[in-house]
Amino acid sequence: MANLSQLSNFTKVTTAAAPTFGMRQLPMQIRHRARGFTLIELIMVIVILGVLAVFAAPKMFNNSTFTGRGLHDETLALLRFGQKTAIAQRRTVCVTVNSTGITMTMFVDNPAPATCSAATAVQAPPLTPPFTPKGGTGLAGPAAPFQFTPLGSTDQAAAITITVANSTPITVEPGTGYVHD
Repeated sequence: MANLSQLSNFTKVTTAAAPTFGMRQLPMQIRHRARGFTLIELIMVIVILGVLAVFAAPKMFNNSTFTGRGLHDETLALLRFGQKTAIAQRRTVCVTVNSTGITMTMFVDNPAPATCSAATAVQAPPLTPPFTPKGGTGLAGPAAPFQFTPLGSTDQAAAITITVANSTPITVEPGTGYVHD
């Protein structure tokens, strides 16, 4: 039978050789406290999310800027299409700007027998663009229709400015018919 001193040595060896799996043995209180997030960390995350929600959410959910830019790009493309069609077909193209979009007509005869405002549907049938315009609101341009001549210029003496809500204005140069922002 083993004496008491040998038994106490045996227990010391087994407790010292207990597997730690590469981790330092810590007291139970410290190990339990090291898991999870502190209350301060959680509150800071909530504050940061609140600040982002105040400043970023209105911009993400307000699509008027995107709609205005879409109408701007569509209007720019339609005006360029009208000018290029006038040059390619060697016909006068009439452009009318109203609050919801642009309508275009192209004279059948060259030279044009009338002005854009006096033209009949037989003289100047509607010009169909290569895409379906989606339209929009907030478009403002000249009160009277203007025209692209067969050479691509306009019949106006000054530059034509077309404004689109929530976007930059579009300018049509008089001598060349160049359409740009």
